[in-house]
Amino acid sequence: MTWGLMTASLLVPLVLWWLVTTFGTLDPKFLPSPANVIAAFQRLWSTGDLQKDTVASLWRVGVGFFFAALISIPVGVLMGSFASIRALLEPLFGLVRYMPAPAFIPLLILYLGIGEEPKIMLIFIGVFFFNSLMVMDTVKFVPKELIEATYMLGGNRLQTLLQVIAPYVVPGIIDACRINLAAAWQLVIVSELIAATEGLGRRISVAGRFLRTDEIFVGLIVIGVIGLAFDLLFQYALRVSCRWASQKR
Repeated sequence: MTWGLMTASLLVPLVLWWLVTTFGTLDPKFLPSPANVIAAFQRLWSTGDLQKDTVASLWRVGVGFFFAALISIPVGVLMGSFASIRALLEPLFGLVRYMPAPAFIPLLILYLGIGEEPKIMLIFIGVFFFNSLMVMDTVKFVPKELIEATYMLGGNRLQTLLQVIAPYVVPGIIDACRINLAAAWQLVIVSELIAATEGLGRRISVAGRFLRTDEIFVGLIVIGVIGLAFDLLFQYALRVSCRWASQKR
């Protein structure tokens, strides 16, 4: 039943898209048919441009997201576990969280130039603060009874943090990373406007400039497929590493 609904959620929009472009009167420049998009995909694939753009975007998202998650997870756990650290960092993180990451582009270009560094840093900024606060909220809602029972049994702060809080919040951390990876993919489109020569975001931007709508659709679909694959990977990691959490759901 579940797989049937998931398949329908993908097939129904495709069928509607085919019907509109086949029997409608829309200009292909505004809405290309699935056949035109497939032809554009084959053209970009045969020249190797699509593979190079995909690898470039994957690398930027991977590096930016990896370092953001690597730092934000322990920071979030500490903020959720210790009121003093939360009081020190939460106001600053809350302030920066409301600043649109693309607004940092002029400063990043000024400080880091126009190479790969500002692109990766933009993704880092866009993920780090949100991920830290989401992890913090996950830790804050660990049941007090569980922590008090640990202290009653002789556990100290470090043991409580590593052996009780950390395992309990793993499902929430995986979910936070899964959600914020989508933000990383949104930001890579913006980051590749910074003097990029390769990348799916640049491909979409150039295609839009020359009204190559079929290539825009190719870029969007490739990003969507990659994002869905990572989303399913995170869900699989959650089921494998936290079976008890999956059973609760």
